[in-house]
Amino acid sequence: MGDTGRSSILVHILVIALCLAAFGFAIAAERRRSTGSIVTDSSNTTFCVYDSDIATGYGVGAFLFLLSGHSLLMGLTRCMCFGPPLAPGGSRAWSIIYFTSSWVTFAIAESCLIAGATKNAYHTKYRDMVYAGNWTCQSLRKGVFVAGAVFVVFTMILDVYFYMYYAKATSQAAKKISKTTPSVGMTGYA
Repeated sequence: MGDTGRSSILVHILVIALCLAAFGFAIAAERRRSTGSIVTDSSNTTFCVYDSDIATGYGVGAFLFLLSGHSLLMGLTRCMCFGPPLAPGGSRAWSIIYFTSSWVTFAIAESCLIAGATKNAYHTKYRDMVYAGNWTCQSLRKGVFVAGAVFVVFTMILDVYFYMYYAKATSQAAKKISKTTPSVGMTGYA
């Protein structure tokens, strides 16, 4: 049990570290969202000029950190489908609930992060100068990266609980299989 306990702690530390890095990048992306300003040049043409594109990089970084943390956990547990059998009981039920919930929050977090990065890149990278017809410059809404960051935290918490109950359910299954107690022999009826 000592070796699995250490590896379990190592998995928890790695997943938490990757998720916290994703959280930090998502918050940094929110703080550095691109904003547009209306500029009129010498020929009396009015257009929007967008500032730095750093939020796109932060958003993609958050996306990749969360993807690596979740992929690490799903790779170790073999996505709960192809690994060792889980012992029937409360630990198996909770691991299934946390597994499903973590996938839902993971999908929402990844969607927020990649959508925010894409929308931010659209304004800065692909539309350096947009002619302003209505005198406002479009920008990424506040809170897209924050929503992603919140769901990153939810995913982290659910991943930790999922792995905790998964490890408990697999160790209980291993103990039940390795019992060497005598059992009642069953013979066929002739």
